[in-house]
Amino acid sequence: MKTQVAIIGAGPSGLLLGQLLHLQGIDTVILEAKTPEYVLGRIRAGVLEQGFVDLLREAKAGARMDREGHVHEGFSLFFDGKLERIDLKTLSGGKTVMVYGQTEVTRDLMEARAQSGAVSIYEAENVQLHEFYSAKPRVTFVKNGETIELECDYIAGCDGFHGVSRKSVPQDAIKTFERVYPFGWLGVLSKTPPVADELIYANHERGFALCSMRSPTLSRYYVQCALDDPLDAWSDERFWDELKMRLPAEVAARLVTGPSIEKSIAPLRSFVAEPMKFGNLFLVGDAAHIVPPTGAKGLNLASSDVYTLYHALRKTYSEGRSDLLEKYSEICLRRIWKAERFSWWMTSILHKFNDDGFSQRIQQAELNYYTSSLAGRTTIAENYVGLPYEAVE
Repeated sequence: MKTQVAIIGAGPSGLLLGQLLHLQGIDTVILEAKTPEYVLGRIRAGVLEQGFVDLLREAKAGARMDREGHVHEGFSLFFDGKLERIDLKTLSGGKTVMVYGQTEVTRDLMEARAQSGAVSIYEAENVQLHEFYSAKPRVTFVKNGETIELECDYIAGCDGFHGVSRKSVPQDAIKTFERVYPFGWLGVLSKTPPVADELIYANHERGFALCSMRSPTLSRYYVQCALDDPLDAWSDERFWDELKMRLPAEVAARLVTGPSIEKSIAPLRSFVAEPMKFGNLFLVGDAAHIVPPTGAKGLNLASSDVYTLYHALRKTYSEGRSDLLEKYSEICLRRIWKAERFSWWMTSILHKFNDDGFSQRIQQAELNYYTSSLAGRTTIAENYVGLPYEAVE
């Protein structure tokens, strides 16, 4: 087999990159280790930055999002007994976020790729990357018991934190930076109306909480918990009781509870790998970086990588500008570290790290300072809606 760009991973970043390149007449093959049903079964956040929304529209995969997604012009912070709204649209010069589940984004991109006729190979076993430091990279994989070789110009590693792409890089060629947080998020999905029209992030003496949603009839809630908590120790009743204690009384009073349809405990970590380019292999999204979910940056940060690589590849093929691919890591990492900083900051001011009263007072002072200052509110808003994508030129 031959293609121009081999894409490893059929998550949203791989599918988005494939769709954008296909629309420019660039041939791609996507290899995915799991089944389509497995990929669609991953439950992830669904707060999309303005830049990602625009990129989905450019990929001609945003029609259903525009019909069914929900534009949010703000969100609220609850701390020290008060609720403070951050007016995203006003403070960011008109930008907003879109609440639309990552599963739905993936479904839309899968359908767009199927309609395009571009090749996606699911259940590709034993994927291996070869000679990516040369001018003729190759990918081998096993399908239905047969070993297949895929020749390509470039490889895009969009296969996540645990994927083969980053693991294929020589250890002495890559440096990683990591912070693991000493708590997790217990998340519950329920067929109940959201408690509020916009997200609520809560800093409480019992720990962090978040009220989010997927649709007018589907809610997503989280409470901070110990990483070693057994999931079966959290009955639905215990979860709802704990959530109510961490919310403003008037919000807790109108919370509609119901049976959970999905429940899980997620660890939190910050992680960055540098560089993100190794010859003709490019790491994209979670393969290169992870953020705690507090700032809603994971999928959005992957989309900025896609934006950068897409434009560099487009200009390489259309204008012979291969020099732009050399800048891929440099451009991506500038935005990545800014997003890592914001996600770390949101995590550090909203979660309970210990019982130290001094630390808790510092958190409240930080929140009071930022929300009482126009400059502080603006800083929160412009980071939350997403910093601009850097031009690739």
